[in-house]
Amino acid sequence: MPWRVSGVMEERSRFVLEYEGGLYNMAELCRAYGIARKTGYKWWERYQAEGLAGLEERGRAPERHPNRTPKAMERALLELRRAHMRWGARKLRHYLAERQPQKPWPAASTIGALLKREGLVVERRRRRKTPPYTQPFGAADGPNQVWCGDFKGWFRTQDGARIDPLTITDAHSRYLLRCQAVEKTDTERVRAIFEAAFREYGLPRAIRTDNGAPFASRAVAGLSRLAVYWMKLGIVPERIQAGHPEQNGRHERMHRTLKEETATPPAADARAQQRAFARFQKEYNQERPHQALGQKTPSAVYQPSSRAYPERVPEPEYDSHMEVRRVQKHGEFGWRNQILFLSETLAGERIGLAPLDERYYGVYFAAFPLACLDGHELVLYPWPEEEEAGSAGAEKNQAGESGGNLEISKAEIPRFPPLDHGQVRYQGE
Repeated sequence: MPWRVSGVMEERSRFVLEYEGGLYNMAELCRAYGIARKTGYKWWERYQAEGLAGLEERGRAPERHPNRTPKAMERALLELRRAHMRWGARKLRHYLAERQPQKPWPAASTIGALLKREGLVVERRRRRKTPPYTQPFGAADGPNQVWCGDFKGWFRTQDGARIDPLTITDAHSRYLLRCQAVEKTDTERVRAIFEAAFREYGLPRAIRTDNGAPFASRAVAGLSRLAVYWMKLGIVPERIQAGHPEQNGRHERMHRTLKEETATPPAADARAQQRAFARFQKEYNQERPHQALGQKTPSAVYQPSSRAYPERVPEPEYDSHMEVRRVQKHGEFGWRNQILFLSETLAGERIGLAPLDERYYGVYFAAFPLACLDGHELVLYPWPEEEEAGSAGAEKNQAGESGGNLEISKAEIPRFPPLDHGQVRYQGE
């Protein structure tokens, strides 16, 4: 009687029933079915112990592997994963190992296999990786060297309310300083949130943003009223190139996590959404290990700035070799009996003009260069480095904001760096 792979249970059942009937001995049946007597006896023993159910096909893997993770550890890992569905295997292991170091927690690869086996792995669509790039700004090699600010893309809560979250992080530690939905993305509301952060954490050296309002404008040097406020505090406004969010990559990566944790799906209403932001901020800063920080939390790395927020926003005072002018309400200032337009963004502010040679003057606000004044033609030109970068401020001036003829060669305009702190002072210092 030939053995057929299909109908395994049928053949095994017939085998044991024929043996039980006593018409054939074990050797005769095994020859007829084409199997070894050892196999025949195995089926008979299973049938006697479990009935026909014992003839079902069984896996060959051992029921208990000696190196398998203990059930209690698996439960702890799975519970933590379900509480933090966006945490990867390394974060889960580090979090538990820090709190229960006496236990031999499995490797990250083993944890990953466990999550996959339990259906707790979210498959992501593969994306083409962005090639490495060189950061064009100053290195964030310590807390408060660079803060990053941006609006996470707006969305609506379940009741239809629009949410525009403004976020601020410290680039070095990834510490989330603010995550606040604003009613309007205007200068007044955004400035109030930054001021609250300055009062709590002190002042950074620089703030990196994109070129959108209210961080930048099409005025000279891309200035906005918010940027002017920062500059009066001695903060360098850094702006990424248009279309290059990777230049603020650390902040953008935080935004992806923020969306996954708080807006997928959105909360019921605006108040509930802000509570979700607050919970995320606490967890992100104090509980969530960060791979780029050696699995430390941002709160373990961040320290407040030694530069405290002043009681009064200072006004710059310029060095004696500079000529000082007050920008009028329509953005103009007087020079050699002429009225020259600079920018309405600087209305009411004091600017300094430093001679570069016998013809050109550098136009500064506080320690920051804005433009170049041709003392012969009485025409303002964009700051040469900004013109080379093709910034929005240079584009606006070329469109006629200064009202002058810009057919000047770059080589004709002398280079002039930002002033050092010995050449500019602030009232009250």
